Amino acid sequence: MTRVSEIMQTMEYGPSTEDASAARDWLAGHGSFGHFIDGAFTAPADTFPTRDPATSEVLAHVSQGSDSDIAAAVAAARAAQPGWAALSGTARARYLYALARHVQKRERLLSVLETLDNGKPIRESRDIDVPLVARHLYHHAGWAELRDSRFPGHAPLGVCGQIIPWNFPLLMLAWKIAPALAAGNTVVLKPAEYTPLTALAFAQICQQIGLPAGVVNIVTGDGTTGAALVASDVDKIAFTGSTEVGRGIARALAGTGRRLTLELGGKSPFVVMEDADLDAAVEGVVDSIWFNQGQVCCAGSRILVAEAVAPLFEDLLRARMDRLRVGAPLDKSTDIGAIVDPVQKARILSICKAAVDHGAELIGGQPQDGCFIAPGYLRNIAPANPGMTEEIFGPIATLSTFRTADEAVELANATRYGLAGSVWSESATVATDLAARIKAGVIWINAANLFDAAAPFGGMRESGYGREGGAAGMLDYLAGPAVTPAPDRPGAVATTNPSDATAIDRTAKLYIGGAQKRPDGGAMYPVRGGLAPLGSRKDIRNAVEAASKAGKWAAMGGHGRAQVLYFIAENLAARATEFASRTSKAEVEAAIDRAFHYAAWADKFDGTTVQAKPGHLVTVIPEPSGIIGIACPDAQPLAGFLSLVLPAIAMGNTVVVIPSESDPLPVIDLAQVFDTSDLPGGVVNIVTGPQSDLSLHLAAHDEVTAFWHAGAGTDLTAIDQAASGNLKPVWPIPPRDWTGSEAQGETFLRHATRQKTIWLLYGALPAGSGGAAY
Repeated sequence: MTRVSEIMQTMEYGPSTEDASAARDWLAGHGSFGHFIDGAFTAPADTFPTRDPATSEVLAHVSQGSDSDIAAAVAAARAAQPGWAALSGTARARYLYALARHVQKRERLLSVLETLDNGKPIRESRDIDVPLVARHLYHHAGWAELRDSRFPGHAPLGVCGQIIPWNFPLLMLAWKIAPALAAGNTVVLKPAEYTPLTALAFAQICQQIGLPAGVVNIVTGDGTTGAALVASDVDKIAFTGSTEVGRGIARALAGTGRRLTLELGGKSPFVVMEDADLDAAVEGVVDSIWFNQGQVCCAGSRILVAEAVAPLFEDLLRARMDRLRVGAPLDKSTDIGAIVDPVQKARILSICKAAVDHGAELIGGQPQDGCFIAPGYLRNIAPANPGMTEEIFGPIATLSTFRTADEAVELANATRYGLAGSVWSESATVATDLAARIKAGVIWINAANLFDAAAPFGGMRESGYGREGGAAGMLDYLAGPAVTPAPDRPGAVATTNPSDATAIDRTAKLYIGGAQKRPDGGAMYPVRGGLAPLGSRKDIRNAVEAASKAGKWAAMGGHGRAQVLYFIAENLAARATEFASRTSKAEVEAAIDRAFHYAAWADKFDGTTVQAKPGHLVTVIPEPSGIIGIACPDAQPLAGFLSLVLPAIAMGNTVVVIPSESDPLPVIDLAQVFDTSDLPGGVVNIVTGPQSDLSLHLAAHDEVTAFWHAGAGTDLTAIDQAASGNLKPVWPIPPRDWTGSEAQGETFLRHATRQKTIWLLYGALPAGSGGAAY
């Protein structure tokens, strides 16, 4: 027997295993599971095993969902949706509140079940995941109550298909189901093949609280089940998972008009400045990449350390790493649990081997028996090394150094992902400067992996689009107010003989980089009132290049941009009669109003500070999207053009615009207005020509970050598929009267921005809270 004096010498922890008997009794009482459809469990069929990754023990057998199972679940959700949406906000809130209370009552069962099925340490399931599940349900009970007053005119989408990963099985379920139900939608959810058990336990809770049948449906299965859900008759797909699968879903939904939210992979930077608290930063690494086996899409897996402190930081990091305990996930003293499946373990080891083969040095990170890998990191690693570019999704980080803050930002942004990032510095000025410059949807300052239902979470670039949490998450489950379409203006061309030089305006040019230019090849095509330049793929490329060089526009700030928009309004008003002769008096008046309207908004579309955890200042900032491609409506060419361009540039974006195909000359004349209004070159670029071809070139361009389509025709399939290459969001804008009030407002500003959530710790935190924790 070990003596107390010996324990005091070694400070070794003894085993402290969580009692799993209640969870095992629950599993034994079921044995095999069917799907949860229309308020009841189906008979198990075509089952497959789900295993404890720590022991390979079979925990239960669950059913493999088929096309018919998905169809039945969607039909049940469709039938239940009108009744659910017709409930008052208070009634929906009471159901969500009941779900939250029942989750809290079953915290121990759910946390043990999650650890058994996923392999993560019980401390994470018990102290982080399940409490956050309850938090999301409570938070969205409030949104159910406030939906109509906070989002007037909005309506639920209908039936939402939701596909979640295996790293946070129950938390991801709550992230998706809670806002969907609060908004008035019904759902069909497919949990990950590896980790379906807590979703099935949640289904049982839905029964116990009397949730109306069909409001929540859960169908288990592998990727083929998920593909069947994507192909089914749902109104939205919300997916969390790999970038490759997300890109495939975007292509599958191309042209369908169904809403899509993607929360995909990440390769998040973890930036340690020279003045950082190194001990705290090391704990941040532990919390961000090691305590959860690195199985977090936003893990700070790319550690970037100031060269001056790198040796000391690495000494501290290795000492801390060597003391971490890898072992049984149900042991409360375990730091690092099991990898979810042997397939995932093999993938992690394969990437590590490729990284070492390309010159990196692996410190730690050795495989152990079963589904375990010791924590480690790759050092002396080049930027193009596979370990630096690929999402490892395991307890292996990379470590690189930098000399200046600019170099740190450059390295942080040297990735195709943009999900999250972490900045460590004792200077608030330095930290917030880096937070603003790192391209990611969420930034933690002197912290890592903080989440809350009130704080929007989501990425940019190949980390996806859309947000989960807060008001932004609710809006992603709501349809905007309906608009009244206006009859199209005839598109006939006034001049029928292009060779008649006396009747054709041959002076029209493209507008690229602040200058009027002939199109590539000099070709023209007949339009109403004359000839217009026939833009080409090369012209689109030149326009995007000009837009990318106009970055100072965003740096001017809202006040500076407002002055330019007011100037545009003044100069357009001075030429109102001239433009009215090309379009109509109503269009010109609407165009002038738009300029004044968005000039007013330029410095007033504010961010918000949300109430999350005490001691954490959480700010949600609307950032410009970047370069927005816009295809304008064919009718009302002047009002339609400015109704789309002005909100985009008011928020700091630059734009490449394809104006009305049949009547672009009034828009081409705007180049003179822009030139005399101090609009910097490259902010607005105009390429005329056939919208079908030019839109495809623009949507496919990697530097274009979003695409708005208000052009002729309703078939968006090719555009959506082209945009899926770099996962840019496409906004299909319904036809409307572009001279009316429905052609302006905050909806346009929301689409012109993407939200960045910044977490900043403040005050004296309670002892033991770390500051680098969830």
